[in-house]
Amino acid sequence: MSHTADSHSEISRRRLLQAGALGFGALITGALVGPATTAQAAETVVKLPGFSAFASSVRTLRSGKYYLVESNGLPPHNMMVGITSWQQQVPAPQPYTGSNAWRIPVHPKRAANPVSATDNLFRGAIALAVDGIPIFNAKNNRGEISAEIGELDEWGGHCGRADDYHYHAAPLHLSKTVGATKPIAYALDGYLLYGAVEPDGSPMRKLDQYNGHDYKGTYHYHGTTSYPYINGGMRGVVTVKDGQVDPQPYLRPFRADGKPLPGAKITNFARSGPSDFALTYTLGGGAYHVDYTATLQSVSMTFTDPSGQTSSETYTRR
Repeated sequence: MSHTADSHSEISRRRLLQAGALGFGALITGALVGPATTAQAAETVVKLPGFSAFASSVRTLRSGKYYLVESNGLPPHNMMVGITSWQQQVPAPQPYTGSNAWRIPVHPKRAANPVSATDNLFRGAIALAVDGIPIFNAKNNRGEISAEIGELDEWGGHCGRADDYHYHAAPLHLSKTVGATKPIAYALDGYLLYGAVEPDGSPMRKLDQYNGHDYKGTYHYHGTTSYPYINGGMRGVVTVKDGQVDPQPYLRPFRADGKPLPGAKITNFARSGPSDFALTYTLGGGAYHVDYTATLQSVSMTFTDPSGQTSSETYTRR
């Protein structure tokens, strides 16, 4: 599941499981996106609660009625470990910069007809975590709750069809970094999403069907440990197009997306350099390894199966 600006731009598919080898290519980059080009001329760098804790990897600006948030789509924490229902996608850097930055309304407005995530918004993001990682509907594009079928790692995330890392559950762990009373995400309607307590530190009050409420005159959402986990829809005014909030960044995949690999479990994910990474998964009693170098422009992967046999693949972003 991934977000694209152009619905007519079809993402082709390929099966990554190589006959006889069961090898899989993983890719990711540790290098942060370089200095971003600006989306509009009248931009001002701003500090936003929550995002400020990740200023080394996330850039926040204001342009007119929107906050613009730039990142490379990779979190500071580890990824992928613990996934048992795997679509053979892995994290790759994403160009969330310039005109392709995330847009969050500066002044959210209450919608007369809110959009529920129960039966809508199965494509693209519905919120943006303060570490620059998009948050998708708790349900995947098949209508299943990702957190309850082994699709997510220990941090509540996994990768979409464009190898884009994103969360499907509230990244409550971010509260340890930003502070319990700071937001851990911003919904794409502009309303903030907090963790387990209210902004003043008091216990969380009763939530509505969208996992939010009015508190001291202001509406906000909360992340929870049960469905809907994050904002259960858009309580604020948004435009929905083709099942996703519009606008939001588009993705240009390196390669066609993978298919389910029944029985595989991701056991390790390591960063060994600014652009060098490795993923290990087990399948049928054997351990498979993938070593790779990835940037925003290209990725080179080497797969090693339990017998020591290797194969390689190289891709350039389309």
